[in-house]
Amino acid sequence: MVRYLEHNPVNALLVMSSDRSPARSFPDLRVWQKAHEFVLAVYRYTESFPEREKYGLTHQLRRAAISIPANIAEGFGKRSQAEKARFLNIAEGSVEECRYYLILSQDLGYGQNDSLMSTLEEASKLLNAYARAILASGS
Repeated sequence: MVRYLEHNPVNALLVMSSDRSPARSFPDLRVWQKAHEFVLAVYRYTESFPEREKYGLTHQLRRAAISIPANIAEGFGKRSQAEKARFLNIAEGSVEECRYYLILSQDLGYGQNDSLMSTLEEASKLLNAYARAILASGS
């Protein structure tokens, strides 16, 4: 059953669960789940990149992708609103970095990435909603 977290009712906080308790850890957050899904897809996508990109675009795209759920996780563990917002802002920057790398990889002919772009867009919307909720909550 999909439900909203009681302390912050926004789409970014949807959790797959049958109980009504708030998220206890970052994997409970729908935004983190979608960002993690994106990372796994990026790893699959970049496996077919040319060897010459191993320390170039492959590394950069993977690093930026990993930064999204990693910063969501780190922000989840922070106590203050300002600290949480700072890590979510870093994650939002990494979303834009990934968006550029996906454009570049497609322009270089490394493969179609419409599905990845779509997953990134979903993660971005969830992340923006989560950040707005954190800022509005005052916690």
